[in-house]
Amino acid sequence: MSRILILTAVELEARALARHLELPALPTIGVPAFGRGTVRLAPVGLRAALLAQRWPGLHLGLDQPLVISAGVCGALAPELRAGDLVLPESVIGPAAERLNVTPTAYTRAAALAPQARSGTLATSSELVATVAAKAALHARTGAVAVDMESSVVLSFAARAGCPTLVVRGVSDAAGEDVPAELIGLVTEAGKLRPARALALSVTRPSVLPRAFALRHATQRALAAVARLLAAFTA
Repeated sequence: MSRILILTAVELEARALARHLELPALPTIGVPAFGRGTVRLAPVGLRAALLAQRWPGLHLGLDQPLVISAGVCGALAPELRAGDLVLPESVIGPAAERLNVTPTAYTRAAALAPQARSGTLATSSELVATVAAKAALHARTGAVAVDMESSVVLSFAARAGCPTLVVRGVSDAAGEDVPAELIGLVTEAGKLRPARALALSVTRPSVLPRAFALRHATQRALAAVARLLAAFTA
């Protein structure tokens, strides 16, 4: 089996994918991680802010692994729906830099998931939460979806001499807003703020239906990502 390091933004994504992939926790490497054999999975924070800090522990014993940026994304292309799989060939970063994934890894993944949407993914340093913002980014970049980590992950992996791949599932469609109140429920390290979530349920109960819908869509998106990762790592 190839050496594979799967990186998500938040711990919720990592735990969900670990459950789907039946990867146990790895308490001995010094960072939150899951894995078995030569497959390892870990969160690196929103905007991959913890990647450099966690990298030494994460890649210990994995010489030049295939680094996969995995998790959810927001749709920019109007035809994409929640739960759809996005398998980009390249990523445009916040400074308009373009980074390509490794062609051999992409070709293998695309063969395993012919239904996945190809094209370009945009990485934004800020959450693209409104319908208007999504439309503007789509028009400016031509990207089919957006996340906040993949360009950072690909750039870091390239400097480390590692091949790369991006596998993302759509959690919110281009025509859906993500309420601003939900944005602050997760810390930069990717942990849920339970007290803030409880307070929101009291002060803004009208947001709860959208929160539950987004949670369900996120679960569908991560299940789609996990199916491809399971086939890819088999």
